[in-house]
Amino acid sequence: MTISEIKNALSHYQLKPNKLLGQHFLADENILRKIVETAAIKNTDTVLEVGPGLGILTFEIARRAAKVAAVEKDPALAEILSKEIEKRGTLDVLRKGVSDYGSRFNLVYFTPESSLNPEHAQLYQNNIFSLIRQVKFSVKDEKSLDTVIFINGLPISTLELKNYLTGQNVQHAIKQYRYTRDWREPLFMFKRCLVHFAVDNDLVYMTTRLAGKSTYFLPFNKGFENGAGNPVNPSGFKSAYLWEEVLQKDSLLQIVAEFMLVSIEITTDEEGEQKEKEMLIFPRYHQLDAVRKMVAHAREHDAGQNYLIQHSAGSGKTKTISWLAHKLASLQSSYNVKIFNSVIVVSDRRVIDKQLRDEVLQFQQVEGVVQAVEKHSSQLRDALDNNKKIIVTTLQKFPYIVDEISKQTDKKFAVIVDEAHSSQTGESTKSLKKVLGSLEDAEKENTAEEELTAEDEILRELAGRGRQKNISFFAFTATPKGKTMELFGTKNADKTFSPFHLYSMRQAIEEGFILDVLKNYTTFQTYFNLIKKIEEDPQYEKKKGIALLKSYVELHDHAIGKKTELIIEHFLNHVARKIDGYAKVMVVTRSRLHAVRYKLALDQYLKEHKHPIKTLVAFSGTVNDGGKEYTEPGMNNLRSEKLTVETFKLPEYKILIVANKFQTGFDQPFLHTMYVDKKLGGVMAVQTLSRLNRTHKGKDDTMILDFANHEEEIQKAFQPYYDKAVLTKATDPNKLYDLERKLFEFNIFAKADVENFAKVFFKRGATQEKLHPLLDPIVEEYLKMEKK
Repeated sequence: MTISEIKNALSHYQLKPNKLLGQHFLADENILRKIVETAAIKNTDTVLEVGPGLGILTFEIARRAAKVAAVEKDPALAEILSKEIEKRGTLDVLRKGVSDYGSRFNLVYFTPESSLNPEHAQLYQNNIFSLIRQVKFSVKDEKSLDTVIFINGLPISTLELKNYLTGQNVQHAIKQYRYTRDWREPLFMFKRCLVHFAVDNDLVYMTTRLAGKSTYFLPFNKGFENGAGNPVNPSGFKSAYLWEEVLQKDSLLQIVAEFMLVSIEITTDEEGEQKEKEMLIFPRYHQLDAVRKMVAHAREHDAGQNYLIQHSAGSGKTKTISWLAHKLASLQSSYNVKIFNSVIVVSDRRVIDKQLRDEVLQFQQVEGVVQAVEKHSSQLRDALDNNKKIIVTTLQKFPYIVDEISKQTDKKFAVIVDEAHSSQTGESTKSLKKVLGSLEDAEKENTAEEELTAEDEILRELAGRGRQKNISFFAFTATPKGKTMELFGTKNADKTFSPFHLYSMRQAIEEGFILDVLKNYTTFQTYFNLIKKIEEDPQYEKKKGIALLKSYVELHDHAIGKKTELIIEHFLNHVARKIDGYAKVMVVTRSRLHAVRYKLALDQYLKEHKHPIKTLVAFSGTVNDGGKEYTEPGMNNLRSEKLTVETFKLPEYKILIVANKFQTGFDQPFLHTMYVDKKLGGVMAVQTLSRLNRTHKGKDDTMILDFANHEEEIQKAFQPYYDKAVLTKATDPNKLYDLERKLFEFNIFAKADVENFAKVFFKRGATQEKLHPLLDPIVEEYLKMEKK
């Protein structure tokens, strides 16, 4: 009788053993022999025996098998492990192990950095991966997960798999996680299992935190033709890369060891209050792909290479840079020789040095790996001389960095340049305390000041040096200029240049990481023509704005007074209620003098009309206008320029007027609309308008009203960075009549129903309770029609 037959018989007669006896009670040699024979052990097998006791059965197994690993269960250690995971999370336990009475227990062995330690290599090979289907996860019911992946018995990933051919897709998997996978169950608790995948034939989504219906899933897709999705796979499913590449043993262990992070995300709510939230970070596909490809290329080709990484806003560049810096700092060739003496990260992102320190510490548990160079050049020289692994410094020090490392030809360096287009300071090489005679003069001077950007400075510094054998440059930018592409890009067979790695603006938009700012881009002329059409329609009531628009349309470029009135009225009528009433706007001006006069005009108009809205202005230095001097802190009634950004987070501040500040490198998710009164072109147009693209709950669109540029110019500027940038043409109000006619043709409701609804809906203090009696009969008619 086989074991399965015994089990079935016991189950059939509902018999349960009342005693569980250890193998030391196994005195009958015939029974002992039958147990071993039933196991069908061959002389080539390796057998794992759990709970060997006195070893009677162990001895018999050892006579037949090639190798026996006998492991005694330790209930005390199991309890310690459970408590440590509950307290620290699985990721930290896997990386640091657990300790008990002076003994340290490793739960996993990660990839050895070199082949010089054969013992570590063997331990790495001994890791046990297991994949179990239909895993029951609760004592409350019989629900099961499609698949769970374990490392040495610890669950690290769950997967819900859906198939189009059975009528389900990835959205069904996401819904399953949200509504039938209770996050309070041990397997689904935050930081217990590291990542959860929703998968179908074509697409992959992931999350590291289950939170019921609020669970947020991120796309984990390769991208297709510079957009969302995945390319056709000639060998199988489009989503096969997940198990064929990402979830392979070596890949998954590397992600756990060197990519996954616990970080604290600081967000600002609608009232300007900062909140902290612990996050478990699993790299997005393009981040993982970019870092691995750069590291592999550097290992194969050594120092002296240039890499251009064109990653859009919303790509998570700071994290990608952190992972790359960490990997390059410990990178060794196939001959076990360290490739780079130091990795230098050049960035104006204020958080990057602290972030790098915190994240590298999670990977290596070694203090002092990252050193920030903020003050004197001697700091940088000392860090280089002492072979500091990762050095973080600013773009302003870039010329000195290049000069210094070029001299140290006996060493090799990786320089990661984060060209974040920061314009937080707004400083220029010209005097900032100059008396300006007119707005026209101010605009001319402003144009001259803008000629050199941080990117231009980098290019100028490197242009005359040529490629150096001991230095590799990794340049990150969302909007590379032609010269940047030529210097850092990869040369193609047709002598054109392309980025080493691309995550396009289009993909970021389609995956929902940023908003499409061109969707509601409108030049003033287009806006005027639209309002004019509305005015000529006898069904529309004439608005105050009509006369205002007419009076403006023929005015000079510098008609700040009329533009101010237009901006306020447009904001109040079309923007103020956006993002649940927290929407903010930016006014982009032609010069610092324009910014000063806009601030004065806007404040005066708001005061006269008693609107409870506050404004801020941002410009550098001192502006002398009509014998009076103006500064940013003075006009904002703040102690310092540094307080402008924080103050703008407060809910009462709705309008920010800027002149060469905060057009780039400024992250404010409540920024919804931009009024552009400045000629823009090329990269500057893309960077400026992209200030609106940050996502936020309740923010589903943006708006740009442009007084100074043409649609064709803006489309041309966006084209190189956003695959199919198409600006919407002038809106045609006649489309509304077409839609109205089509709706009335269904005979579900009449015009009187619409009018009755409008009377209640637009009445102050209207509630849903009053609307339902009007809507419910119409809904019933619709449902009857649907059944037919």
